[in-house]
Amino acid sequence: MSDKDPKNPFEELQKQLQDFLKNPNVSVGVAPFFKPASPEDDDAGEPDNIDEPPPSPEVPEDPLKGIREFRLKPKDIRDYLNRFVVKQYEAKKVLSVAICDHFNHVRRCLEDPELNDREYSKQNILLLGPTGVGKTFLMRTIAKMIGVPFVKADATKFSETGYVGSDADDLVRDLVKVAGGDTDLAKYGIIYIDEIDKIASEAGRGGRDVSGRGVQINLLKLMEETEVNLFSPTDMMSQMQAIMDMQRGGKPRKKTLNTRHILFIVSGAFDKLSEDIRQRLTQASIGFGADAVDKESDASRFLHHAETRDFIKYGFEPEFVGRLPVRVACDALDRDDLAAILRTSEGNILQQYRDDFKGYGIKFKMNEEAILEVAGLAQKEKTGARGLMTVLERLFRDFKFELPSTGIKEFNVDEDTVANPLETLQQAIQESAPMLRDVYKEELHQFAKDFESAHGFKLRFEKRAIDRVVELVAEEDKTVRTICAERFKDFEHGLTIISRNSDKNSFVITKSVVENPDKELSKWVVRSFRDKEVDEE
Repeated sequence: MSDKDPKNPFEELQKQLQDFLKNPNVSVGVAPFFKPASPEDDDAGEPDNIDEPPPSPEVPEDPLKGIREFRLKPKDIRDYLNRFVVKQYEAKKVLSVAICDHFNHVRRCLEDPELNDREYSKQNILLLGPTGVGKTFLMRTIAKMIGVPFVKADATKFSETGYVGSDADDLVRDLVKVAGGDTDLAKYGIIYIDEIDKIASEAGRGGRDVSGRGVQINLLKLMEETEVNLFSPTDMMSQMQAIMDMQRGGKPRKKTLNTRHILFIVSGAFDKLSEDIRQRLTQASIGFGADAVDKESDASRFLHHAETRDFIKYGFEPEFVGRLPVRVACDALDRDDLAAILRTSEGNILQQYRDDFKGYGIKFKMNEEAILEVAGLAQKEKTGARGLMTVLERLFRDFKFELPSTGIKEFNVDEDTVANPLETLQQAIQESAPMLRDVYKEELHQFAKDFESAHGFKLRFEKRAIDRVVELVAEEDKTVRTICAERFKDFEHGLTIISRNSDKNSFVITKSVVENPDKELSKWVVRSFRDKEVDEE
């Protein structure tokens, strides 16, 4: 580096901070959470009035228990995944085998550390397939099942240098954070990198390379085996922590983490790759069943035929592809698949909507015909299972807004609701009109209860007052809560004066009070003073 080259600002700041801390005339106070956990200086020299840091969450006796006791068979994992992910039969089978092989190896290494010295080819995984088919969900579910930390990131956020974008090593640091700082657990975690197809080198397809190759090389280092520095040179907090630890002579933290046993999964839609494979298969099949190849109109199907040469031609380094020996394509979801997700998948979006309406005391049901209609609309979104959320949100947005303010306790969705949601909603509101007065009466009762709890004064609404509030709700398109809050916002002060003059703490709200609360409250206050004068005479 020449004298003219700009200095690294982080290195310069670190040097300045070190010089500052070395100054004998400078005293640096350290917050309690920076205090090293050494038993000899527990409570030493600390004033009694300093708050103790909150207790750390309970840590399992053995964070590696799930790995040490790993005895799952591939079909066990497949059966577990079937509860959450629809279709993807081949992907589930391939992933189940790869996961079992990997964690059985890890378990044996924990039992016999000498196995770590043996050569072992890690079964990193490449998932291909359109968006929304469950690729991320598959791996997240597996990680949760085994009990290992899981980190997901998009490949597009990484840069070759780490200064313009994120550093690939940050994935390992994030894994440590997810593991609660436990490096022993983190080194057996799972790192999932999505949109890997976006970092294919353009040079591989006859274009210009825009750092894609550099990012691949950096990720390759992680996937092979390397020591990752846990203190990022671009993370000032970690640098300051390290300097403070050094200055205080505390026990140094572990500085690196080996990636030997971290399982890497990368995924991408690979839309353009499908076309390349289709052309290759078509050329190879001329005169030998070309018609059969052409019948595969679904682009995602061609991904099942992907070979190493296809990925290299696409713009991936041979070494990078070679570190992803387990490759499996996920299938696109059709209407029946999306309907099955709504029917049977644990934790599906339809259950979320049931819970949402349940929060308002409304029982939510959807019949089979409606499920199929929603699934058909979701398929047109071409975003896989994510399309279900889009359709349901659009469909039930107005229902969520209106129904909680009605007396409706049950909401049944049929095919007519899906086809004509606004008409169905208006009809439901009209049919619930006779129940509204009871709903509003209950809300008034709740307001009175809250008012008494806050201010100590009892309010009782007369029938005509209730009727007037109901009319105001319709006229002003506001809730009972809002109407009362606006009209009775100054009542506390006036009622306090009245109570001092008369010891009265219970008041009747009439129609006149609802219509002109300030005027009526003023009358009450004046009358309380007059009555007090009379009593004193």
